Amino acid sequence: MDEVLQAVAPPAKSGSCFTDYDLRGRVPDDLDDALAFRLGVAYAQRFRPRCVALGRDARHSGPSLQNALAHGLIAGGAQVLDIGLCGTEEVYFAACQPGCDGGIMVTASHNPPGWNGMKLVRAGAVPVSGDSGLRELQAAVERSHGHPPPGPARMTPASFRDAYVRHLLGYIEADRLRPLKVLTDAGNGCASLVVDALAPSLPLRFTHVRHQPDGDFPHGVPNPLLPENRTATADAVREHGADFGIAWDGDFDRCFFFDERGRFIEGYYIVGLLAEAILQRRPGAKIIHDPRLLWNTREIVQRAGGTPVQSKTGHAFIKERMRAEDAVYGGEMSAHHYFRDFAYCDNGSIPWLLVAALLSATGEPLSRLLDARMRAYPVSGEINTSVRDIGATLARIERRYAPAALKVEHVDGLSAEFADWRFNLRGSNTEPVLRLNVETRADGALLKRRTGELLRLLQQE
Repeated sequence: MDEVLQAVAPPAKSGSCFTDYDLRGRVPDDLDDALAFRLGVAYAQRFRPRCVALGRDARHSGPSLQNALAHGLIAGGAQVLDIGLCGTEEVYFAACQPGCDGGIMVTASHNPPGWNGMKLVRAGAVPVSGDSGLRELQAAVERSHGHPPPGPARMTPASFRDAYVRHLLGYIEADRLRPLKVLTDAGNGCASLVVDALAPSLPLRFTHVRHQPDGDFPHGVPNPLLPENRTATADAVREHGADFGIAWDGDFDRCFFFDERGRFIEGYYIVGLLAEAILQRRPGAKIIHDPRLLWNTREIVQRAGGTPVQSKTGHAFIKERMRAEDAVYGGEMSAHHYFRDFAYCDNGSIPWLLVAALLSATGEPLSRLLDARMRAYPVSGEINTSVRDIGATLARIERRYAPAALKVEHVDGLSAEFADWRFNLRGSNTEPVLRLNVETRADGALLKRRTGELLRLLQQE
C-alpha cells in the first residue's frame, strides 16, 4: 500500500461495514472518519480519478464522514467536488459530467439515524460493487493505517442541480401535464430538494408532508417498504384529495406510489406500468426485471412488443445486465427503477414524472390503470423469516416443491413455478433471513393458502 496510508495512527474499523454493493454500518462502531479517510485513499489509488464528486444525505454524521473521505481522496491525488446535501441519483449525474471521473454518496438510505454508509461509482456512474473493485478497496482499507488530518478538506463547492433538473424534464412534455394534485412524503430525507427544484417547471399542485431534511428522522426512518411507515402518507393522500402520492427513502433512489384512494402500490406493478409506457416510445426494446415476481412484467412487456430479460436481484447486477443487453429500462419490485438514458442507473425522480405524464395522457386515475393487473397477478408482498441456516432451509424447501414444479431456477435463491402459482425464496446478504415472495394467476385464495403453507414450512426448524 502506498505510503499515504502508512500513518502512525492505529487501524480504525475493520471491513464489517462493506456489503456486496456499498458500505453500510453504525457510526462510529462500524464506520468512522478513519475508515472513510482510508477508503478515499484506496479509491484514488485504485481508480486514479482526476476529480471525484462527493455528496451526502441528511444524517448528522454525513459532513464529518464526507470531509474525511475528501481528505483521503486528496491524499491519493484526486481533486474533490462538494455537491453537498443531495440524493444518490445526483451523485450518479455528477459522475457523468465532463471532467468528473467518479462519485461517492455518503448515505445509509433507509437505515436508522445512527447509521451511515457510502455508495461508490466510477466515471459514467459505473458502479463499484463486490465484483468490480469494492472487495479490493475493502482489502486495502483493512490492511492499512491512517487517519484524516485535522480541519476541513480542500473541496471545491459545485452544483449540478439546474442541469439535472433539465435532464429530468427531458423525460416528459411538461406543457402536456394536467394540474394533478400530488402528495409528496420525503420522510425528512433529501427528496424535497429535487422536488422543489422541479416544481416551478411543472403545472402540478403539490402538497408536502415531512418535507424538510432532518437527520434525526423525527417521524421514523424513511423506509416506505415497512407497512407501519405507509399510514401517514396514505392518510395525507386521502385528506388532501391527491391524484397520487409519492414517498421516498432517505437518499431517494427509490420511490413508492400511493393511488388516489391512499392505497400503497407494490413496486412490482409499477415496473409493468412503466415498462408499457416506455415501450410505446421505444418499441422492441429490452426490459430487465428481477426474479422475485415476474409474471405480470413478462406478460405486459411481451404484449407491448418488448423483450423481458431476467437478472439477479440487486442494483449492481441489474446495471451490469442492462449495459450488456442495452436495455432501455429495468425495474425491481423493491422500487428501484433503472433507465438507459440515465447511465443505466436507478433513479427516484424519473418514475413519478412518468406516472404524472401517463395519468395526464390517459385521463384515468392510477387505481384504474393498475386494478386489472393486481387482480390478474395478486402477490404476497415480501415476507421475511429468520432461519438458522439459509442454505439448508433452501435445500429442504426445494426437496419439498421441486418434484411437482414445472420449472425450478436458481438465478437468485430458489424460484419454483407451477401452472397457477410460483414463489421465490432468497437469502439476505447481511442477516440470517429468508425473503419470500409468492404470486398466483388471479387466485387470491390460492395465494393465501400457498403463502401460509410456505411460512409454516420455513418455521419448522
